[in-house]
Amino acid sequence: MDEALLTVHSRVLYGICVLYQSDYCYKCVYQPLTNLGYDQRNASVVISTRFSLTLRVQHKSNNQTLCSLTELFEEAGHYSLWVTPSETPNKTDCSLTVDKQPHSTYLPLVVAALLLACLALVEMVCLFFCTRLRCTSKLLNLVCCRTTHSDSDEVNHRSQTLSRSGGAATPESSRLRSLDTFRGFALTVMVFVNYGGGGYWFFQHAPWNGLTVADLVMPWFVFIMGTSIVLAFSSMRRRGVNRIQLLRKLTWRTVVLMLIGFCFMNYSPRDGLLSWSWLRIPGVLQRLAFTYFILSLMQTLSPHRDIPLRERPCWSPVQDLVLYWPQWVLVLVLETLWLCVTFLLPVPNCPTGYLGAGGIGDNGLYPNCTGGAAAWVDRWLLGDRIYWYPTFKVLYRTTQPFDPEGVLGTINSIVMGFIGMQAGKILLFYRKMNSSILIRFLVWAIILGISAAILCKCTREEGFIPVNKNLWSLSYVMCMGCLSFVLLAGMFFVVDVKDWWTGKPFIYPGMNSIFVYVGHSLLGYYFPFSWEQRVQSSHWEMLFQCLWATALWILISYLLYRKKFFLKI
Repeated sequence: MDEALLTVHSRVLYGICVLYQSDYCYKCVYQPLTNLGYDQRNASVVISTRFSLTLRVQHKSNNQTLCSLTELFEEAGHYSLWVTPSETPNKTDCSLTVDKQPHSTYLPLVVAALLLACLALVEMVCLFFCTRLRCTSKLLNLVCCRTTHSDSDEVNHRSQTLSRSGGAATPESSRLRSLDTFRGFALTVMVFVNYGGGGYWFFQHAPWNGLTVADLVMPWFVFIMGTSIVLAFSSMRRRGVNRIQLLRKLTWRTVVLMLIGFCFMNYSPRDGLLSWSWLRIPGVLQRLAFTYFILSLMQTLSPHRDIPLRERPCWSPVQDLVLYWPQWVLVLVLETLWLCVTFLLPVPNCPTGYLGAGGIGDNGLYPNCTGGAAAWVDRWLLGDRIYWYPTFKVLYRTTQPFDPEGVLGTINSIVMGFIGMQAGKILLFYRKMNSSILIRFLVWAIILGISAAILCKCTREEGFIPVNKNLWSLSYVMCMGCLSFVLLAGMFFVVDVKDWWTGKPFIYPGMNSIFVYVGHSLLGYYFPFSWEQRVQSSHWEMLFQCLWATALWILISYLLYRKKFFLKI
């Protein structure tokens, strides 16, 4: 899977070296692929098909470049690279031929997408006919003056409610379905990519700069967390919960989340809950817990229980921002701290403000400078108890540890959550004003999107601050804030405003997110969620296994929803 066979044929009278460079590896040093002596005519090697490769053929004795070519090889294909003398004196030609046609790499993905689309279409048709039949049944009952059991039960329930409340029915608390749907969608994507994403590279984290589907999930969670904190804490304060109780609740939840993350991340079947052989201090749940603590503390200490409606006419368009100016000051201080440490902190033997991956990148000039100041701060504070196998280790041939959930990145995680808090404040300030909510969501998306485009210059590598999930760079936060506002606006419009979609099936894991996240992490390598794959040469079986495991967790969350079991901390 993701490999092809390359056979090098030499027709020159001297030895040659074949080197390669991945086009996704920024300014990387060419790596040796194979050597052929003057008396050796061919050699076969296995190459990666994930990214385009640039092949360079050099003279073995003087390292003179004879020829080079760039090609995106395809999975399971057999290729031949012919190195032949040119008709021009002292020149060498290189040509590439296909000996065996490759597999259709994306055919399993297309088939899976079509099947899922068909299932969604069948469900929509079934719901449509069920609704029509229900309406027809109600019409017949009305014409014939008949009352169904469900109608009589509803009437009895309403009468009992009225009698208990002294003549006025108490309204039930409504939950924002679009937020649960957004959370469930993000969690479903997370489960799928954590189980391998079918082996496709774009369902795995980007090696360094850039974005893939896997890089979208964590910021979505942080954004939703910020939105939920504003809605939940405002509701509790309106019910009369005092600040001491809120502080006790947020502290308890932070501690529990950190303990869960610390224990299950360092779990080993041999060593138990804490494996000292690979102990790692930072982690996903630890970052979420600390981010939750800071954001909840900001909301708890806010003097406003709710955003007052039109308190001052001159502030009306930005009142949801101005009233919370202390929070903005704190976030600006944190972001200034991130910028100063990242770009001004001197790191031994590394250029100041370095944002590269190190290793063989940047022409091999800074092999031990992986992550710049972010990695140096983590090693200074946490020692070697950080992540030793980051996503870029293979591509960039790095030797230094780097933790994508490190200290500096947590600062921007707080900023991401604070952006999500703005969505919560918009929902509170403009409640029952759906058009105003959607407009402000889109305005925020445009502002953040433009800011991200300026910071990264709309390129992967050449921007002022590249989009980088490993570093949680400022441009990454702006970009993900933009996407989060767009996605939430779309789901809010479809689910809550127009009621075109109930949010199913994503709403089920969205209402039991802690259970699904911890469960899929602990049980992911056990049957029936995974098994030993028999077909390793293509994506078919691995994609089926990932989809099967993801569907199982959606089914489990649905059954828990039916049983009204919701794991809360």
